[in-house]
Amino acid sequence: MKSVILSMAVVSMFIANQAQAADAKAAEALAQKSGCLACHAVEKKVLGPSYKDVAAKYKGDKGAEAKLTAKVKAGGSGVWGPVPMPPHPQVKDEDIKTIISWVLSL
Repeated sequence: MKSVILSMAVVSMFIANQAQAADAKAAEALAQKSGCLACHAVEKKVLGPSYKDVAAKYKGDKGAEAKLTAKVKAGGSGVWGPVPMPPHPQVKDEDIKTIISWVLSL
């Protein structure tokens, strides 16, 4: 009985990991479509900070999603250096939320 429960738990974790990987790929594709990857990359600084650096900076910050949503919509400067991020009012709110959730998960 214990082996059946353990097997079910392993299968459930595998399925959950597969779903998270698919969600991450979809979010990255959405970032590409929205123009984010013109200035950002996951691993390295381009014009803007890497997404991993953003995730590290905002780790544990409960207000990070709201702060970053406002920055994407209105633009911003000074947090990551002198190059400003232009506003992106054309990107849908739900798309911004998906992208930011993905970035913060890195």
